[in-house]
Amino acid sequence: MADAYLRGPFSRRGFLTVGSVGFGLTLSELFRLKAKADLKTYAPIAAKADSVIHIFLPGGIAHQETFDPKPFAPIEYRGELNSIATKIEGESFSETLPKTAQIADKITVIRSMTHGEAAHERGTHNMFTGYRPSPALQYPSMGSVVSHEYGPRNNLPPYVCIPSIPNEYAGTGYLSSSFSPFSLGSDPAVGGFKVQDLNLPNGIDDSRFATRRNILGAVNDHFAKKEKSDGLEAMDTFYDRAYSLISSQKAREAFNIDAEPAPLRDAYGRNAAGQRMLMARRLVAAGARLVCLQYGGWDLHTGIAANMKAQMPAFDQAFAALITDLDQTGLLDRTLVMVSSEFGRTPKINKDAGRDHWPKVFSVVLAGGGVKKGYIHGASNATASEPDRDPIGPEDLATTVYHQLGIVADKELMAPGGRPIEIVDGGKVRTELLA
Repeated sequence: MADAYLRGPFSRRGFLTVGSVGFGLTLSELFRLKAKADLKTYAPIAAKADSVIHIFLPGGIAHQETFDPKPFAPIEYRGELNSIATKIEGESFSETLPKTAQIADKITVIRSMTHGEAAHERGTHNMFTGYRPSPALQYPSMGSVVSHEYGPRNNLPPYVCIPSIPNEYAGTGYLSSSFSPFSLGSDPAVGGFKVQDLNLPNGIDDSRFATRRNILGAVNDHFAKKEKSDGLEAMDTFYDRAYSLISSQKAREAFNIDAEPAPLRDAYGRNAAGQRMLMARRLVAAGARLVCLQYGGWDLHTGIAANMKAQMPAFDQAFAALITDLDQTGLLDRTLVMVSSEFGRTPKINKDAGRDHWPKVFSVVLAGGGVKKGYIHGASNATASEPDRDPIGPEDLATTVYHQLGIVADKELMAPGGRPIEIVDGGKVRTELLA
């Protein structure tokens, strides 16, 4: 009977009686139920990966000075840096990546990533969500979607950012704020590192902690009866997850980077890149589903060679240590590692010895989680200015990552106003990347 009201024109009597025929539902609730009933459904797919470590290099890192050098191009294109051989026969990386070159047989490099967004904000949105930016709707990040689909595991937040949320597009978009990331609020590389709000305040023991939780629950119930909103639901979810985290010694211990042996911390590097990647490994090993960390600043419009030589050694050491550590501990097969940036840099060195924004072609690195090992996908042309073969866009990359996690990317989620939106629109699983 309710469908009849949805199909036909609404009369005054229809408006007055819709509550009774809808079993007490308001008209807006009736529309939402109709929209939910129309959501596409899919059979589940088997996950090849349990967790993701997303290493984000903000600013737009140059592919020429990292994973896609052009040693035979004129110097104004190839730049000042040399290239070195890798464990993949016939393939080279920039001289900035000597340690990564030695574990290249365990990773996949996509050299043909491409999109059309040359502004930092728009490119970042594209890479974090799989969607081009829209003035009408902000889409959820991959981490928030994973949080929505799977929720916590082992009392750990499903989505964690190190040391903080890297940008506004790493958030929930149109999803409830209850799927926001948990931020450490401090850098694990600094002395006296301590995760914000992880321990009970001084003077609060377990008994008082439990009493406060009961009191808070009563207050929340009172307000929930008076008003139902995303803010209240999200806060309730946050409190539940916070209590679970704080009350679980095992979960709290996942953040204790001091428990790692000193030689391993040294192997990763006692710096921002090393300790952030080591913390990410601890968290996925303990049960976090997606950990996003950022490192460096790569918007190098000037002095690119010197800046790459200054920042890349720490990344190179840490990334090689991370892949080796995951491999040796048996975690690599079920942990998908992704290194990305919002775009690449211009083919030609500019007048200030730097490179400018360039989204037409750039590189992304994947490892573990069911992707191929020792594989180079696609290629840029001779001057690294556009894809030469097998281009991949952000929607295909996101769809492939979701597929490895057992998430169907064209499943629809509910946006405000009862509007069903696909997790990714138009992407396809790039099986060429998969083992």
